Amino acid sequence: MPTEKPRYTIIVDEELLKQIDDFRFENRYPSRSAATLELIRMGIKALEEKKKNENGLSSGK
Repeated sequence: MPTEKPRYTIIVDEELLKQIDDFRFENRYPSRSAATLELIRMGIKALEEKKKNENGLSSGK
């Protein structure tokens, strides 16, 4: 079934691929793509939290 979502390709080394696969199987994601998307979402959320915390500290909160 084709999708209208944008696609792109990334190249990773063997160690990173192993880490993605380990995450996938430990968390029962159905595919590498699903696991990779979740890792990206988690990373973005962590960056947003870090930025939020840094902004709070710099404004004296």
